[in-house]
Amino acid sequence: MRPKDGETSAHTARLRRHQPHWPQARWPSPTDATAVRNFLDDFLPRWQEAGLDPALPDHPDVAALLACVGGNSPYLADLILRAPTDFATLLREGPDAFAEATLAAVEALPPIVDRDSLCAAMRHAKSRVALTCALADIGRFWPLETVTQTLSRLAEVTLDAAVRHLLRAAHDAGRLSLRDPGRPTWKSGYVVLAMGKLGARELNFSSDIDLVVLFDAELHDDPDTARQMFIRLTGDLVRLMETHDANGYVFRTDLRLRPDPSATPLAVSLPAAIAYYESLGQTWERAAMTKARPVAGNLTLGREFLRAIHPFIWRRHLDFALIDDIHAMKAKIDRHRKPGRTGLAAMPDTTLLDPDTGVAWLLGHNMKLGEGGIREIEFVAQAMQLVWGGRTPSLRDRTTLGALRTLTRSGHMPREDAQVLARAYRLLREVEHRVQMRADQQTHDLPTTVERFDALAIFLGYASGGDFALDLLPQMRAARRIFEHHFSSPTRATAAEEADLDLGADDLPARLGELGFPETDCVAAASIMEHWAGNSRRALRSERAHALLRGLLPALLKSFMARRDPLACLRHFDTLLSRQRAGVQLLSLLERNPSLLERIAAIFDASPFLASHLADTPSALEGLLEVQEEEDEDISSAPALAPRQVQLLADEKPDLETLVMRLRPVVRAEEFRLSVARLEGRVDEDAAAHDRTAMADAVMSVLLDCVFETHRTRYGHVKGGGMAVVALGKAGSREMMAGSDLDLMLVFDHPEEVMQSTPAQGGGKSLSVSQYYLRLSHAFIAALTAPDAEGPLYPVDMRLRPSGAAGPVAVPLSAFRRYHAEESWTWERMALTRARFITQVGERGTRTRLKKTWQTDLDAALAPRSDSPPERLRADAAAMRHRLARDLPPSSPWDIKRREGGLMEVEFIAQTLQLVAGTAKARSPVTAQAFHLLAREKVISRDDAQVLIAADEYWRSLQSVLRLLCGPTPPIDPAQDLPPATLDLLCRSMNVSGIDVLATDVAQLAETVRALFVRLIGPVEPDS
Repeated sequence: MRPKDGETSAHTARLRRHQPHWPQARWPSPTDATAVRNFLDDFLPRWQEAGLDPALPDHPDVAALLACVGGNSPYLADLILRAPTDFATLLREGPDAFAEATLAAVEALPPIVDRDSLCAAMRHAKSRVALTCALADIGRFWPLETVTQTLSRLAEVTLDAAVRHLLRAAHDAGRLSLRDPGRPTWKSGYVVLAMGKLGARELNFSSDIDLVVLFDAELHDDPDTARQMFIRLTGDLVRLMETHDANGYVFRTDLRLRPDPSATPLAVSLPAAIAYYESLGQTWERAAMTKARPVAGNLTLGREFLRAIHPFIWRRHLDFALIDDIHAMKAKIDRHRKPGRTGLAAMPDTTLLDPDTGVAWLLGHNMKLGEGGIREIEFVAQAMQLVWGGRTPSLRDRTTLGALRTLTRSGHMPREDAQVLARAYRLLREVEHRVQMRADQQTHDLPTTVERFDALAIFLGYASGGDFALDLLPQMRAARRIFEHHFSSPTRATAAEEADLDLGADDLPARLGELGFPETDCVAAASIMEHWAGNSRRALRSERAHALLRGLLPALLKSFMARRDPLACLRHFDTLLSRQRAGVQLLSLLERNPSLLERIAAIFDASPFLASHLADTPSALEGLLEVQEEEDEDISSAPALAPRQVQLLADEKPDLETLVMRLRPVVRAEEFRLSVARLEGRVDEDAAAHDRTAMADAVMSVLLDCVFETHRTRYGHVKGGGMAVVALGKAGSREMMAGSDLDLMLVFDHPEEVMQSTPAQGGGKSLSVSQYYLRLSHAFIAALTAPDAEGPLYPVDMRLRPSGAAGPVAVPLSAFRRYHAEESWTWERMALTRARFITQVGERGTRTRLKKTWQTDLDAALAPRSDSPPERLRADAAAMRHRLARDLPPSSPWDIKRREGGLMEVEFIAQTLQLVAGTAKARSPVTAQAFHLLAREKVISRDDAQVLIAADEYWRSLQSVLRLLCGPTPPIDPAQDLPPATLDLLCRSMNVSGIDVLATDVAQLAETVRALFVRLIGPVEPDS
């Protein structure tokens, strides 16, 4: 239960007691006065024997600290008694400097240190760091993150010291041959991966450390001997870390997270591990690997391994099926571990507000595995990371608190939920630490008696166990409810007659009629659904898929029956289902996102073209999963998120093939999102076009960079050279719509004296400059257009470059300059008015120069020419319009681009008049903006400009909607060709009452545009 306005929870109040001056703090009161006296009786003589300051223990802050430790934690008291000199140093230097010096001493241990000295040094470091972290935690000198990171650093440096020592000892004994004995881990082929809390740098006070040890024996001359040695060395590592002696131990270790632990040795070969995860890896192992981190040994080898299994951990497509897997994992834990009481989510407020009842409920509860515990919070964060992290790399934060922050920033988790989980997590981890630091026991259970529970509460800084329960239990209940929201299967109200619908029954048509399906379509619908009953659909060959479909069927039918054509919706869904390799992914996606059913049904009903597109491109469906919108200005909204995703995927530096593979689902999902949002009226045409173009810009930028890096490795570099991508057409004017291709021109520049590329260091081939950029261009275009089962990233058209299809793919800037000064046609210069510089690659210092040079040359190409006076420009444009009308006539009056007075004529007016104006002040690649500038420069009247701007917006809007509803071929007669639902959506999108009104508006606007074209450009007549 959250505090009301003006109130402060007990936990928050305790956080505010933090005092900055070590060791001044409100140390918790001792709960055992006898233990305090006994501790001080032992401590003071040892302090005096060590010759330490006799007045220091009497200092009020130190005395309070000693009483707190002596009366609450036998383990911490023992650490002080063992080494009073260390304790004195800690008091003098403070926790930060003391911990840093301790860790640095372990890092400085040489590999040749003898075994006994190594063991003693590591155990001594463990005692010092444990005491430091405990006191800094109890006194609130460190936040949770610093405590857990310091404990994790201790594990890392001790593991590193142990591995270096063991590798060097094996080398010195002749059992292993190291590349560099002075640096034993370098290219050793042996690596230790930290998993779990160590991987996330979240170790608790008495954590064991989860490790996976891998090796590559092929890096050694005798692989068989190296393999045996690495396995033996791993056993030695475990013994070094966890063997107890008089000074304690370092860390308990757990190697059970390795592949198939019951059948594999302690250390697993790298190829075997990769093969295992690629073929047999399970969801829980994906979750475990999200925290994997190389911490000792050959770290480069560890990073290479994680890159190799990246596709296993982070899936390209959204995977909501894993939520059920993780829920099953939690249920299995609950069955086998019995971690405490149940029913927390349904606990009434009266229980939360009764301290005695709250204490009784909490007694013996497991803080880690029980309801509302640490593991549930971790599962929520991990599940959301695994669902979305494949497409959004910024979500791959190993830490729980970091994951909650990134999920909020990206819009995938409501801010309030993340804050509730984060607060509960911090408190639970604090409680966990206090429970464990009492006796250094790896326990997560709360005390089982009221007396011990009260003692724990006082150790935590509460006045009583009741106050503790009043703070803890509401936060746990809130966390449990969020967990259940994420992991419980969505429940839908289902009528009894719907629940037992038998897809294989003979009376299925009658049953469908009873449910409300159109009577004339029941037989056809039943014949479709009968295929879902058995194994004839590849997507439904698992019991899990059938179970998901049975659960979805009532909502599915209800949604379809609410549409104009339920049978068409059913057919489209069957087509979508039949093209899935496995239906679990699709059906889980629909189960976890119920609102998708309504949106898909609307698409199936109104847009046969988008329905077919969805069946052909299933990954596009992910675009309908909207992220939560955040009010904060620094939170990316969905339109801005997709280009950012593209950049984040590229920032991981994958190879070209992998990058293209990862970009495809992101591009397709964004395209589909924009298409559906446009039909739903959630964005207008200008916004959709801008976002679609921004996505294409981002893809071209990262692909060119990736292609260039590969190209440089193979062919070296051209000194002072660079290449730019220039967009024309709809991409240049930021007016891309569904199905738009990319009209591109590639230009390169280099110093005249440079004729060849300089090969890369270590080999490579030198090419002539023209061949160098020609191959770079082909590689870039191939990356954009390489198809998979769902098609290419983008279709590309390069016919607008100088000399058209007959010219080279990449054009030297000097040739571009010369061509447009001497040879270019008017239509080519018109196309250039929409040219927009997208991105460039080149050597350092070249990029800025190339962009400036291009803009200068573009301005020169569009400047007035003596052989093209205004009257010639107008005549050429009018003649070209006539030729296009003759050679590529409109298919119908609804061919918005090519019809008389259509969009082409609006664009021709803008482009021609920009050439007539002859100044950059009247030029913009965006058509509407160009009309604004032309009016400002008095080239056309403001009234004409307003009419043409409105016409441009109207034509693009109508063309876009027709393309989304009908595909690339416009209808001949919408009233006859389009289904009623499609016709309704068309009219609604254009804000008219019916198709007749729309037809009249279209005809009138076309007449107005043609009249303006004739007046401003000239009559559309045959060539003279």
